[in-house]
Amino acid sequence: MIGAIGFLSPWLLLALVALPILWIILRAVPPAPIRRIFPGVTLLLGLKDEEQVSDRTPWWLLLLRMLAIAALIVGLAGPILNPRSDDIGRGPLLIAMDASWASAADWNARISMVERILDDAQRTDRTTAILNLSAPEQVTFQSANEVRSTLAGLTPNAWEPSVNMNTLMALLPEQGFDTLWLSDELARQTRDEIADLFNAKGALRILASQGESIALAPARFEGGATILEARRSVAGPARTVQADVHGKDPSGAARILAKADIVFESGAKTAIQEISLPAELRARVTHFALTGVRSAGAVSLSDDSLRRREVALIAGREDREGLELLSPLHYLRQALEPNAELLEGSLLDILPAAPDVVILADVAKLAPVEEAELTEWVQEGGLLVRFAGTRLAASEISRSEEDTLMPVRLRAGGRTVGGAMSWGTPKELAAFTEESPFFGLEPRADVTVRSQVMAQPDPTLADRVIASLSDGTPLVTRKPLGDGQVVLFHVTANAEWSSLPLSGLFVSMLDRLAISSLAGMPQAGDLDGSVWQPISVMDGFGRISNADSLAGIAGERLLSDVLGPDLQPGLYEGNTRRIARNVISAETELSAANWPSGTDIRPLQTQPETPLAGILLGLALALLMIDIVASLAMSGRLRGAVAGVGALMLLGLPADAQQDDFALAASSEMVLGYVITRDEAIDNTAEAGLRGLSETLFFRTSIEPADPIGVDLETDELAFFPMLYWPITPSQPTPSANAYAKLNEYLRSGGMILFDTRDADIARFGASSPNGTKLRALAEPLDIPPLEPLPQDHVLTRTFYLLQDFPGRHTARDIWVEAAPKNAERIEGMPFRNLNDGVSPVVIGGNDWAAAWAMDTRGNSIFPIGRGFAGERQRELAYRFGVNLVMHVLTGNYKSDQVHVPALLDRLGQ
Repeated sequence: MIGAIGFLSPWLLLALVALPILWIILRAVPPAPIRRIFPGVTLLLGLKDEEQVSDRTPWWLLLLRMLAIAALIVGLAGPILNPRSDDIGRGPLLIAMDASWASAADWNARISMVERILDDAQRTDRTTAILNLSAPEQVTFQSANEVRSTLAGLTPNAWEPSVNMNTLMALLPEQGFDTLWLSDELARQTRDEIADLFNAKGALRILASQGESIALAPARFEGGATILEARRSVAGPARTVQADVHGKDPSGAARILAKADIVFESGAKTAIQEISLPAELRARVTHFALTGVRSAGAVSLSDDSLRRREVALIAGREDREGLELLSPLHYLRQALEPNAELLEGSLLDILPAAPDVVILADVAKLAPVEEAELTEWVQEGGLLVRFAGTRLAASEISRSEEDTLMPVRLRAGGRTVGGAMSWGTPKELAAFTEESPFFGLEPRADVTVRSQVMAQPDPTLADRVIASLSDGTPLVTRKPLGDGQVVLFHVTANAEWSSLPLSGLFVSMLDRLAISSLAGMPQAGDLDGSVWQPISVMDGFGRISNADSLAGIAGERLLSDVLGPDLQPGLYEGNTRRIARNVISAETELSAANWPSGTDIRPLQTQPETPLAGILLGLALALLMIDIVASLAMSGRLRGAVAGVGALMLLGLPADAQQDDFALAASSEMVLGYVITRDEAIDNTAEAGLRGLSETLFFRTSIEPADPIGVDLETDELAFFPMLYWPITPSQPTPSANAYAKLNEYLRSGGMILFDTRDADIARFGASSPNGTKLRALAEPLDIPPLEPLPQDHVLTRTFYLLQDFPGRHTARDIWVEAAPKNAERIEGMPFRNLNDGVSPVVIGGNDWAAAWAMDTRGNSIFPIGRGFAGERQRELAYRFGVNLVMHVLTGNYKSDQVHVPALLDRLGQ
């Protein structure tokens, strides 16, 4: 080792000692040549050689060669940056890992370290084993390769190591071994005992993470605000972390509902931040998570402790002033107000607000519309709780037939102390059965019932009773209705018929019915006798997954047992509410591990080893290449060598055959070009049309064009073509900015473009057609001069043929060309004006000339034009227009010269 660099073959470095000897050898002067007298030398006497060649190699070239040889020697010695080294014994090696949630944040670095340790063990032929302290199994030492195959299934757990020492001793072999412990650096009571056990087996080295662990405590609701508390293991400098509030939007999709910054003061290990969430938003929260921290400790699941249920209270009679204690709703308000949002008003006004629970206190008869709305609400999952009273007892509700919104049929009158159907004394409550949601609650002796409404015997009555008196009389009955439930307390909601509303049992029973939710975690005793089914669980990385396949957890264990494989952190659902078991509880305190004095602690290095041999050998090769170039330059042969290398490169590199073929084909003869539109049918028609026009020019004029060529505006050179035919389609792509620059340069340098919208049969040159709209978009970036409809005396009417119509497949005469100068006037006796002497850069029309010109390779017309003689005459005029157009492009306004006037007048019959 030399610093952070190690060598696989350090003995090769001895060759560096030979460098001074090599310097001397390279500096040596070759022996003097043997002198021979040659007569011809006398002719050279008196001449001076202006160029002197040194008899010694320059020092910088020697230094370059020394560096190249030194790089070669060091490279062959196998240098490695950050080499793996493990000097902790030579026997079996145990890799112990906490593998807890605190290890998840840098889990990839820990796995990389394990792989490096296994590579070292394989190199030294050591047997190894991995011990996961969060899920320990029997330790068996194997070869490094066999252990490496198990790494893919090794993941951090969402709980802390809680292995029993006796269990751990039974899992370890009796033989001695050395231990590398990858610690998550959180303080735990068992660390010292486990360290002593490993020390007793052999050497122990701790590989500790250098960062701090950070976690999120369960959120709580206090004073109308949601409290978020973050905790860290080290009281470090000031730091800000961001917490995301995850939940579902109204459509049910997962979203981040809010964000909050939590600020750690310098030296503080806890940080608190309040955020205000409306009740409706708070009800949709699923969990809180610290941004950028990948561990289960940074995620806090939300349960019913944050949600205040909305409970609608409706009484059968109004409260009387001064008699509030006799109000049917007084005790319900006192029991529910601390933990629920209370809604009061008419039933039809409250139901649209979608309350969680509706309580009817001594409400007997409902209006038909109220009954229909309330029934639909219950069937969709609502909870209706009804309390008896004088109105309900005196009504005929659910007498002969069971009412939809009542769980049982009722007897007329009821039962009271001292009445016709009377008890001798008030009755107490019987113990709750296992099937009852109140199971686990202790009936109190001071709770007595003096009067109640009686349920009529029915075959289903026994299944619907969830609470009864000591003589078996039903006290609370329940039945399902759709996805919801209807519950009836056979006593009043005030203290007129019983002392139940005056007791704490009344609040507990309401909670068991999920009417309210406790603001905080319930006591362990409150869950006795219940079973809680896991809905979702977290892994060590904080990822939440469904837990449908996991078994239920007894209520006695849910809050008291330590998290582990049998009780994983997650969300658990009971009959009345949901409870979250998070990795971090309200009492959890994070602290850094405090190892015993003398413990061998090393940082958890994640830097991979980097072989440097390739770099140094490449550097040596590069320096030798520079030496060759420098030697050639000093000898004057560099220019010839460069020329030779250039020639070899030219021979070895393939030419761009397509560009060369295109330029050769477009420039060897006069060629007509068409713009490729990417529409195969239109492009084939354009090619056939220009082929037909070229054949016509060949046989009728002195112009002998070659076969037409399709032009790609993006890649092809346009200067080879005197004219381009551009058919317009609505779907063709818009050229790029570079293509438009080439087009404008082409138009300024004398080129012509014939735009053909091909829609004259329906739009008279495309004023409102899709093709016309596309033409406007394509032509907008072009540098086009002002245009005008083709005048009767334009040179296009006489460049070769005398024409007045310019048909193609269609016969519209609307053709646009460059406008004539404003001062162009017709001279007396002249058949035409003295127009400009240039060529119109654009000609625009819509007669589909390519279809009229189109010929196949045998000279036959492809598309029919018109009918009979009239159609053939139309095709002939189309060919003549094409000839005039090409002649105009090639000759300009030659036929406007005065010398042609007599002949033109004669032809025109004037």
